[in-house]
Amino acid sequence: MKRRLLLPVAVLLLASATAAPARSATTGDAGAQDVRAQDLRTEDVHVEGTLPSGATYVMDVPAGWNGTVLLFSHGFRPRGAPNPAQNVTDAATRGLLLTDGYALIGSSYATTGWAVEHAVPDQLATLDAFTERFGAARRTLAWGQSYGGFVTTRIAEHHADRVDGTLSVCGLVHGGVANWNNTLDPVFALKALLAPDAAIPLAGFPDQATAAAAAGALSGIVTEAQNSAAGRARIALAAALHNIPGWNDPSQPRPAPTDWTAQQANQYTAVRGLLATAAFSWRQDTEALAGGNASWNTGVDYTRMLRASSAYEEVKGLYKAAGRSLADDLGTLNRTPRIKADGAAVDWMSRTSAFTGRLTKPQLTLHTTGDALVPVQTESAYLRAATAGGSRHLLRQTYVDNAGHCTFSPAEQLAALDTLEMRVDTGRWGDTGAAALNSRAAQADPTTPARYTAYRPTAYPRPYDLAHPGDAHRP
Repeated sequence: MKRRLLLPVAVLLLASATAAPARSATTGDAGAQDVRAQDLRTEDVHVEGTLPSGATYVMDVPAGWNGTVLLFSHGFRPRGAPNPAQNVTDAATRGLLLTDGYALIGSSYATTGWAVEHAVPDQLATLDAFTERFGAARRTLAWGQSYGGFVTTRIAEHHADRVDGTLSVCGLVHGGVANWNNTLDPVFALKALLAPDAAIPLAGFPDQATAAAAAGALSGIVTEAQNSAAGRARIALAAALHNIPGWNDPSQPRPAPTDWTAQQANQYTAVRGLLATAAFSWRQDTEALAGGNASWNTGVDYTRMLRASSAYEEVKGLYKAAGRSLADDLGTLNRTPRIKADGAAVDWMSRTSAFTGRLTKPQLTLHTTGDALVPVQTESAYLRAATAGGSRHLLRQTYVDNAGHCTFSPAEQLAALDTLEMRVDTGRWGDTGAAALNSRAAQADPTTPARYTAYRPTAYPRPYDLAHPGDAHRP
């Protein structure tokens, strides 16, 4: 692969340095120990430290550092969850990248939850700490996974001077407003169709206890509904509004294209997971940061949304099998009183978490086709933003044929990084088709799968970005 043929200036400098014992550094303070590039000739260096914000960081620099640093942004961690610093997606990918000579760095972010106001500054501070210790990198690539893909895209749009290119892996590239709006849609449908008279709040939670009680109540209703054909059809309808795919767990066999029963069973499991996490607990935590409810469904036409869904045919099939009227249920859904947003909270979310679509450096995105937590349609949302923002030529979007959230092999991740690095080097994207990416993946690591595929997701149902002024209209 191209990167294995490079002999960067940084490596030449290391080879010509005067002899000095190499060492590994572990420190709790950014300036406690000075580890310079000439110390890295024969041993890898591992550094841990703490930023002024209180976030921790971790750095791994191989003996044969190739001059490129990879700034990694980790995924969402709920409030109160363990929050260690992380500089790569997984151990196997770490080993391959270090063998290829990349320096790996990343922080914990000072807070958990929707840590938008700390994540980007902490990542940039980590890059500063790296430069202070090891000198300026020849090239800096920022990449992130899941919520970290959101953080990486924020860096791409607002701090492009600090990086040469970015990679979003299974990222929330639709932004915060769109994310929380569309997270509201399936739970709104479940309550409207399965428990219209139940006193279950869906937003505006004063505390975690209220959110947990609401999640438990709706989860129990959904569990009971799964026992009937009509209930299963309605659960599938709710899942379709969020584009939850019928194959979303890689441990399960892929259902046949028209095996609606198996697809719904997989969606049911994913819906239960959504109720247990993002729809209630994570929402309440984010509302506390935003100062109110930043989501709304006023003015939404759920009939139109369903018809545009990737799961529309499945829903029709299940309703027919159950002997239920899909039109009647959609009518009920569209007549149900809607949830309004707190304008100040939406303004905060727009300011901190909506994208402009304006890139000035290349960005590559990577997504599985069977992602239930961050559905692949989010990629359509960012393509829409980048097109309106005038930076479509800087964006490439790639897809892996697999179920699950962020379920990429090391080979697939290295192929994506190689593709981005080649774009930075040459100024051209070159061949980003599935065959070319699979070839790069096979060269990078022939022991793990290469499943890139030609794919085009359906439109995201509730896009919101700053490149479309009309998105800001809240009925």
